[in-house]
Amino acid sequence: MASLIVSFSLLFLLTVHTADGFLYSMTGTCLFNSTKADDIAYIESYYFNKLKFISFDSRVGKFVGYTELGVSNAKRWNEGPEVIQRRNEKERYCVNNVGNDYNHAVTKSAEPYVRLHSETPPAGKHPSMLVCSVYDFYPKQISVSWRRDGQEVSTDVTSTDELADGDWFYQIHSHLEYTPRSGEKISCVVEHASLSKPLVTDWDPSMPESERNKIAIGASGLILGLILSLAGFIYYRRKVRGLIPVPQS
Repeated sequence: MASLIVSFSLLFLLTVHTADGFLYSMTGTCLFNSTKADDIAYIESYYFNKLKFISFDSRVGKFVGYTELGVSNAKRWNEGPEVIQRRNEKERYCVNNVGNDYNHAVTKSAEPYVRLHSETPPAGKHPSMLVCSVYDFYPKQISVSWRRDGQEVSTDVTSTDELADGDWFYQIHSHLEYTPRSGEKISCVVEHASLSKPLVTDWDPSMPESERNKIAIGASGLILGLILSLAGFIYYRRKVRGLIPVPQS
């Protein structure tokens, strides 16, 4: 299984509104998964009316244009001092600043918790589907995979993106469609920066969740019925006792 690479980012934004109503903006981003220089990348992007037209990525080492204007500027900047200046930005801006942000991100991490349940799959070639729901984790980057009898499953798996809860935490949901086999073991494996080792949750196929819910609802109804019957019996006995005349001495 591939190890999880967790990356964080340090971002600055510069926006300029011109008198004729145009919007120019530039972002500078440091991507990193450790404080080592080799694990740090600097990306600088330029936008015109929210459309990116040129960017510099230290992993590429040059400017790349995305529009006609961006291509012409990239050619000119790559032949001038601009490209050298941007290569130095990784050292000046990123390497000298990511240390505090990396330590903050790691120390503020929150461990995920997992809920593994079954659902009825959409019409397809498999009769069963498991859903591995992972909640309340931070930072955002996470890896969710499936194992079947100890082997990683690479087909019939779909996952959502990391979904923001609005409170700095995230959730993600991974679906596995499969055909049940007797005696098999299916597990959901979660890897995250907050975990010292992968979090493995095994599926218990002894009883489908729908059946467990039906039994729980039925048991609750039975208990409620017994309570109401007992209350009615007590009320009836008290009422009958009150109607029987007491002999006078």
